[in-house]
Amino acid sequence: MAPDAFLLFLAAWTLLALSPGPAVMYVMSQSARHGMRGGVAATLGIVSGHLFTFSAVALGLAALLAKYSDAIAGIRIVGALYLMYLGVKMLMSKTRIDVPLAANGSAPPPRHGIALQGLAVQLTNPKNLLFVFALLPQFIRPGYPLLLQLGIMLTLTILIDGVFLFEYAHLAARGARALKGSKLITWLERVFGAALIFFGLKLLASRR
Repeated sequence: MAPDAFLLFLAAWTLLALSPGPAVMYVMSQSARHGMRGGVAATLGIVSGHLFTFSAVALGLAALLAKYSDAIAGIRIVGALYLMYLGVKMLMSKTRIDVPLAANGSAPPPRHGIALQGLAVQLTNPKNLLFVFALLPQFIRPGYPLLLQLGIMLTLTILIDGVFLFEYAHLAARGARALKGSKLITWLERVFGAALIFFGLKLLASRR
């Protein structure tokens, strides 16, 4: 991979990862609700989405989707509705912070369920799709092996997203533990739910 393309991609994706979006809100909400266990599972689901989108670029599906604006619009609408569904679900659910099985006698939520929801959030996240499908090809340089370049960028993407999402998860989990037993934790979860609904409505209102 060309050094200039490597540095540009590193800078661009770092800025993208720093900006709060549906993925960040989802990871923080799961961390606040289920502790770091939920945050790690949500993060794994989010970063797994990159495997699908980068594979789509490698297979040429990005160019195909770009020719069909209705397909992109459909993805945007599905993603918006799913974010709103998750937000409403959080607003209506009973707030609790999971503790070990021996302490409360109930099993913690399955990690695969949280991870699959994170994967769905990422695959219907227009910010992620726009960057990968529209901007990612701009960093590919002719004369270098395509799969090697995609492999390097995929590794960077997963590492950068993983680090930042893990930090967001840690922050939310610590805040939830500090507020445990307080009514503020209920409002915190409502804020996360409202944020997901906001992102969903924003996507529905977007024309691009």
